Amino acid sequence: MSARKDRRAGEAGRRRSRALGPANSMITAPENGRAMIARETEPECVKVPPAHESAAVLDEALLPRPVAGDFALPFTAVPDLEVPDLAPLVLGPTPQVSGKGPGRDVGHVAAPQEEPGETLNNLPMPDFERLSLNLARLVEQGGKALAAYLKPFETGDGKPDMSSEVANAVRSIGRVVEHWLSDPVRTVEAQTSLATNFLSLWAHTLRRFAGEKDEPIVPLDPADKRFAAPEWRESPFFDFLRQAHAIATNWADDLVNRADDLDRQTRDSAKFYVRQISSALSPSNFLATNPELLRETLAQSGDNLVRGAALFAEDLEAGKGTLKIRQTDLSQFELGVNLAATPGKVIYRNDLIELIQYAPSTEEVYKRPLLIVPPWINKFYILDLNPEKSFVRWAVAQGLTVFLISWVNPDERHRDKGFEAYMQEGVFAALEAVEKATGEKHVTAIGYCIGGTLLSMVLAYMAQGHDDRIESASFFTTQTDFSEAGELRVFVDEEQLRAVELKMTAKGYLDSAKMANAFNMLRPNDLIWSYVVNNYMKGKAPVAFDLLAWNSDSTRMTAANHMFYLRDCYLENKFTRGKTVLGGRQLNLSDVTIPVYHLAAREDHIAPAKSVFIGAKFLGGDVRFVVGGSGHIAGVVNPPTKLKYQYWTGQKPAGTFEDWFATTTETKGSWWGDWLNWVTDQSPAKVKARIPGEGGLEPVGEAPGDYVRVRY
Repeated sequence: MSARKDRRAGEAGRRRSRALGPANSMITAPENGRAMIARETEPECVKVPPAHESAAVLDEALLPRPVAGDFALPFTAVPDLEVPDLAPLVLGPTPQVSGKGPGRDVGHVAAPQEEPGETLNNLPMPDFERLSLNLARLVEQGGKALAAYLKPFETGDGKPDMSSEVANAVRSIGRVVEHWLSDPVRTVEAQTSLATNFLSLWAHTLRRFAGEKDEPIVPLDPADKRFAAPEWRESPFFDFLRQAHAIATNWADDLVNRADDLDRQTRDSAKFYVRQISSALSPSNFLATNPELLRETLAQSGDNLVRGAALFAEDLEAGKGTLKIRQTDLSQFELGVNLAATPGKVIYRNDLIELIQYAPSTEEVYKRPLLIVPPWINKFYILDLNPEKSFVRWAVAQGLTVFLISWVNPDERHRDKGFEAYMQEGVFAALEAVEKATGEKHVTAIGYCIGGTLLSMVLAYMAQGHDDRIESASFFTTQTDFSEAGELRVFVDEEQLRAVELKMTAKGYLDSAKMANAFNMLRPNDLIWSYVVNNYMKGKAPVAFDLLAWNSDSTRMTAANHMFYLRDCYLENKFTRGKTVLGGRQLNLSDVTIPVYHLAAREDHIAPAKSVFIGAKFLGGDVRFVVGGSGHIAGVVNPPTKLKYQYWTGQKPAGTFEDWFATTTETKGSWWGDWLNWVTDQSPAKVKARIPGEGGLEPVGEAPGDYVRVRY
């Protein structure tokens, strides 16, 4: 038996020696525990350093080898390169070993003597009895999670279906792979690029393990919170994982960007899904490869994993078999109390909207009312968060009489209500109600996001009918041209639209989770994986945050409305080409000649500033174009008291966005005051404050109303 083991050890050693290249190196283990690669003519065997076997495997894996495939990179072992014993650096100190055996001593491994709670190689020692109990509890929680996942299949209620997303990812990434593999020269170029970077990383890692200081191949980005723990910099092992992930990610991104013969839609889609995959495969997302998670799990003896598994099972159940990641503690918020709490009355209600009139906080108000048309993707109270962030409360305090549309969260009854219904039963119904409540026929209006897209079409429709009830309009992060519509375009092509239409046919609406997931995928590291790590691995419930409470309060969209938006706007970009038909009229944006305040956000991924700028150029009247700092939400919800961000103003939109922006003037702080001056200068007359319900309409309820409270 001993002889057979010796022969196997010798054969393994010769295989390892041959893998090192033509120099025929041999690894020996001196008494000090450090390994040496020395040139030999005919090595007999490879002796493993006195450490855990897995450390020896890692030691061997870090040595560069010829690259398999259509080509091979020559490699010659470097003579006299000192390689450290890796086990203490990765796995902890070498256990004391007794006994005898071929090649090394084997036998009883003495257990560490530290008590639970003390540290071994800077890692906390767990309570092993408690850890064992927690492993059993993990199995129990895993069963609950599995039951929550399988429940929709048993009841037939909302079966999870990601087939269209997976098919689109495979199709777009497959086209990129086909591009690079169809030409042998390109194939070699791609392989060489990846292999060269990894060879450099391996050499860097060997130097780090040898105790040398060496600059990383991929520097750590201080803004990337995933790798904030010091071990990602200080440990050669975790530094290797971080850089390997970055190299692979950058390589894949480069392949997509340089796939020149692909159409733009396919390339953008591939880039989007590569980002999803690279974000998911980050070493920070796994217990075994995240030093912070390892430390926390050992310190808590696995308590964190049990808590996380319980949260995971609850979120699966809440999502009816689809993981609905909680982003905040919703129990800390209540509509009408600390969200959407600006005082007011619901003065009008129909099947599609509730109209809220807010109570004045000044003795006099501006004569011309303000009507706000918010998006129906999520809910209106993004403009009425807590009192410090509420645009509505601030506008009321400036002396404006504010009316706001609250859209219904639709069900099967609303399946056929499209953009025309949202115009007639939404905007026009609201205008009539405002006139009855105040006696004022003319208003100024705000449209936010898709609410602004609807408002722009309504204005074009009204212009053809010489309807002047809206005297001026403000668009907040609103797209009217979709030629540069941003990352959401990856979800829109003929094949995907057919799949979406088929899914909506049965129910009559798009489920709220679909759009919520799409928006989260625009920022997967921040809105998906950070919560996966925090909630399910650290076992920490998320903190209370009003903006994320709003973000999680997603809404359905009617089938007719959603298909019109996707096909007419995103896919065919009809509006600015004069081909959109609404209410029997062919619309032209240039017919809109009223004054317009057009706000874009510089870091907006949903309505990119460049896209907003292009659409603004089609308007036929005077346009004040403003770019706010930050993104789609924070760029709008930026109260003056916070002194955050900045905004840029310039001439009427013309030329390219880049050229226009280069001539702008930057102003620190919020743009809200600039907007207020623009609005009130047009109509400065004031009247006595109007009390909701004292006009021509009786209140039907208290703000924020009933429609906003409907959740699915």
